[in-house]
Amino acid sequence: MRAKRLVLVSLVVFLTGACVTSQSRTLRSEFEDIPVPKGLSYVEDQSVIIESPSVKAARLIYRGRIEMGSLAVAMRTMMEANGWRAISNTSASTHGTTQVYEKAGNSLQVRVWEGLYYTYVEMTASRALPPPTAETK
Repeated sequence: MRAKRLVLVSLVVFLTGACVTSQSRTLRSEFEDIPVPKGLSYVEDQSVIIESPSVKAARLIYRGRIEMGSLAVAMRTMMEANGWRAISNTSASTHGTTQVYEKAGNSLQVRVWEGLYYTYVEMTASRALPPPTAETK
């Protein structure tokens, strides 16, 4: 009985610590209309953001402990709620799910796959920026 209590207390402490650390990380999204599901952490060292005067592009990587199938469904629901139109959806048990969206001439690819310990989400997006305005004197 004492061993069960020790295991139970250890499990509660471990889970509480895991929840505290996962909530303290801020999510990064370079585009205001591309939501990031809760429960994911931004992986900065695998992400790339490119900006020029005419284009902004990003490859953003997130990870979390979420079941791949439910995460793929959540991504599609969130994208469509933000005005993104689904173009294609490809699923393979070994490679995960790839979703392609379009909105006002902009493209977005969402890839969801399972790693050894985490489920990963890769969002690749590009957006044409408006031309700079001339300063008037």
